[in-house]
Amino acid sequence: MTTATLPAPPPAGSTAPPAGPQPKRWTVAQFHQLGDLGVFEGRRAMLIDGVIVEEGPMNPPHAIATTLVADALRTAFGAGWFPRVQMPVVLGPLTDPEPDVAVVPGTARDYTTHPTTAALVVEVADTSLAYDLGEKASLYAAGGIADYWVLDVAGRVLHVFRDPRPDAAQPHGHGYAQHQTFAPGQAVAPLAASGVTVNVADLLP
Repeated sequence: MTTATLPAPPPAGSTAPPAGPQPKRWTVAQFHQLGDLGVFEGRRAMLIDGVIVEEGPMNPPHAIATTLVADALRTAFGAGWFPRVQMPVVLGPLTDPEPDVAVVPGTARDYTTHPTTAALVVEVADTSLAYDLGEKASLYAAGGIADYWVLDVAGRVLHVFRDPRPDAAQPHGHGYAQHQTFAPGQAVAPLAASGVTVNVADLLP
């Protein structure tokens, strides 16, 4: 007859490890390593609170609008600012949303590591409007992004979010106190570029 030794019970007050399969949460470093290996080639992937999310292939209106936004913001902000197009903005150890456009100070050569904030973040929304207005808005508010825009390509309006603050009702515990919409005949001034305005019509395909 064989005998087996049972493991000792955990000390009083300790927490036993969870039983069964557990979700794998990725870090930003691991996510970027997967990208370097080509795992996301041709796929629009982002890391949200440790979860890898894919948006699917980019359609032509989205691609055109992203280019128009980057060009308009490059002109509006001028020298000393750099619009990063679909590049990492690391908002924490588990979050890199890779926004469509993020305006950061300096030039491309200044970023030997990825930025952790931006003066302005813009998401171009076609099929992702509800996600960009909800989950993403809360995410960027939690990351301290003071100026967040969502360009609604189908609805042909620009949503502008400002004044991030704690809000327990939001997915990431933060939200924006201000939310305005601008039509194609209107213009909006970025918070970090005083004295200039951006015409909404110039952003739309």
